[in-house]
Amino acid sequence: MGTLDPGELFELDPDRPDLGRPVLVQALDGFIDAGGAKRLAREHLLATYESQVVATFDVDQLLDYRARRPAMLFVEDHWESYDDPSLAIHLLHDAVGTPFLLLAGPEPDVQWERFSAAVRMLVDRLGVRLTVGLNAIPMGVPHTRPTGVIAHGSSKELVAGYEPWVNAVQVPGTAGHLIEYRLGQAGYDAVGFAVHVPHYVAQAEYPAASAALLAEVSKASGLSLPLDALLEAAETTRAAIDEQVAGAPEVAAVVEALENQYDAFIAGRDASLLLEHADLPTADELGAELERFLAEQSQDPPQ
Repeated sequence: MGTLDPGELFELDPDRPDLGRPVLVQALDGFIDAGGAKRLAREHLLATYESQVVATFDVDQLLDYRARRPAMLFVEDHWESYDDPSLAIHLLHDAVGTPFLLLAGPEPDVQWERFSAAVRMLVDRLGVRLTVGLNAIPMGVPHTRPTGVIAHGSSKELVAGYEPWVNAVQVPGTAGHLIEYRLGQAGYDAVGFAVHVPHYVAQAEYPAASAALLAEVSKASGLSLPLDALLEAAETTRAAIDEQVAGAPEVAAVVEALENQYDAFIAGRDASLLLEHADLPTADELGAELERFLAEQSQDPPQ
């Protein structure tokens, strides 16, 4: 049996405009998205800028519908609508009119290698000069400190100036990480950023992390991406967390312990912020009241 052509996985708009040498931001739904940071960043971009779909993937070949069934709306005596899954590359323009691309949609359940090869074909055909991946992971960090970020890339030059947070760690793979890895093997420029989300708010929306992600995209790519809506949402969320912490001594004690550990790590002492390697309280230990409160504050994503 011959190798299936990756080009059969997508359709490229033949009438797309000339893009020059754009940046491709990849923000697939995937394994972990602490604080909904990646989703909020993606929604912020699509809500802020007009977009045009320039490439679509054949989701019937890539998704396991039984694992995550698309929603259907039933009204009285008939099916009213079906929430079609969409995996596509969108064309947007930043605040100064520079075109860039956004890969958005569900992470493929199958055919990761073929999908990665298809993305590489699109990188070639669309003249992409740099791909930037977004991720958000729960960490043992306090919400009272700056949002940290782990940077990785296909060359040392692309992540110059970033301090590594771990020496080596084995983690479950994602399609987005595989894209970065395969592009790097093939000599393409590819970077990724994973923001640190306080583990006790990882199940709620945490727009501060989304703003940090897009700030890193701007830094790496030169794109002008206004963050006002996300920053305003972050201030509101921070005030809500502070209010709850102030009213719960046991929560305040946990946050203070995290602050001390964070400060020790930054000072260069032997401490680790990765949850797998730190003796930290769980979200349950921070109290169900805080979790419920934060969820209530995060019903509507920032526009």
